Amino acid sequence: MTHERRASDPSLVRFRALIRAGLAALEERRDEVNDLNVFPVADGDTGDNMVLTLRAVLEELDHLSSVQGGALGRDEIVASVARAALLGARGNSGVILSQLIRGAAEELASRPGELVDPVLIGAALARAADQAYGSVREPAEGTILTVVREMAHRVASDLAHMAEPRLREHASAAEQDLVIADVIQSALRAGEDSVRRGPDHLPVLRSAGVVDAGGFGLTVLLAGILGELRGTEPPRSPEPAPARASRPEHASATYRYCTNFAVTGHELTPRAFIAQLERIGDSVLVVGDASTLKVHVHTDDPDAATALFAAAGAISHRDVTDMRSPR
Repeated sequence: MTHERRASDPSLVRFRALIRAGLAALEERRDEVNDLNVFPVADGDTGDNMVLTLRAVLEELDHLSSVQGGALGRDEIVASVARAALLGARGNSGVILSQLIRGAAEELASRPGELVDPVLIGAALARAADQAYGSVREPAEGTILTVVREMAHRVASDLAHMAEPRLREHASAAEQDLVIADVIQSALRAGEDSVRRGPDHLPVLRSAGVVDAGGFGLTVLLAGILGELRGTEPPRSPEPAPARASRPEHASATYRYCTNFAVTGHELTPRAFIAQLERIGDSVLVVGDASTLKVHVHTDDPDAATALFAAAGAISHRDVTDMRSPR
């Protein structure tokens, strides 16, 4: 997709189809993802939160596709998609997924005019992993973070041994899909391997007898995209066993409310607020840029959390969930 294309051009239509397919696969298996959710909080909503994030992206793509009479460059499109994912994110898993989307989108935006090929997919995966790791103050191995990093490493290794990692300038859409599908399949296999090894890294997963919910959800999403690229049903990994205990003991049980909101302002600095939030809660994530932040915190006082940002900008997209209420 070149810099000057209309929002309704074939490239955007194809991108929307991939997101729709990934979302459909995730919606079909969201209960399985929810049942795995024991880390960082066993509140059984990882699948729900990942679905909500992707729905926000799909809605933004539909909006962009309806734009008439104007031209949108790749940088404008990916910026809109990244912001939609950020604002639509809820919970740890949704916020981290939004950062994966943001990292990949920023890499695509940095290369206007380049065809999406193995080299660009590899670069986007690497940047997505870096963005996600950078959003978490204390990254835990064995989670979705490890999964996406090992996907990126596998693709980078494949590229080093690939005879022709770049597509020719006038490659057809069918040829592009075929080549991208091979890269996605390799990443998916690496991701599935990483998910299986997750309990070796994270004791809470091992004690509950599960793999990481977010990591598994990411492989489901990728399988949906692979199916769309190949025009087949998504490959289906075996259904993982649900957690042996619905609410294992861990530090996050201290706080009651999962609190999410957005802040819109000027010259915002995400890390400036983290220490203050950690004084009233845990599981803190503050991500975004100078104009828009998304905040996630587990706390007993959601109003105190939003009050910390009152002078910084406008609060919106507030969502508070009682983690102790029966699901």
